Amino acid sequence: MSRHVTRIAALCLLAYAALPSVSRGQAPVFEITPVDSWIKFDVTASVDIAGKFDKWDATLTFTSPDETTGVLEIRIQADSVDTGSGMKNNKLKGKDFFDVERNPLITFKSAKIVRISRGIYEVDGDFIIRGVSNPEKLTLVVSGRGTGSGEIKGKMIFNRKDYGMN
Repeated sequence: MSRHVTRIAALCLLAYAALPSVSRGQAPVFEITPVDSWIKFDVTASVDIAGKFDKWDATLTFTSPDETTGVLEIRIQADSVDTGSGMKNNKLKGKDFFDVERNPLITFKSAKIVRISRGIYEVDGDFIIRGVSNPEKLTLVVSGRGTGSGEIKGKMIFNRKDYGMN
């Protein structure tokens, strides 16, 4: 009897942001500070791999005080992958995984933000790796709102095979 194992990757975002208090009628502004933030990943496979990306940027902009009008965009330089091992980094940069020569960017752009409960949001959007786009869901937990600074933690779980990664 063969056993099917689903291979997934989790992309986690921890962002420290300037969260100014918002007066009525003012659109909230989140300034993400990459120096204090990171994007990590875990891959479940025959040999599990964990690491981070060193070069990325993200924006979270709003058109009104309504949090659901926000647009989150994340752009990751795929060749900045860092697992702590040069051999693993080279494997991930190669054509079987990120294929960084032909696809230098990994991106996520939100299409819809839904407030689930106080400080917790589900963000539906288009996730692109290796030039393959699929709809994915990113869960965000926001803390520190109204204090002038805070934290945004995000997690997305997806099947890497959906993006042609072997």
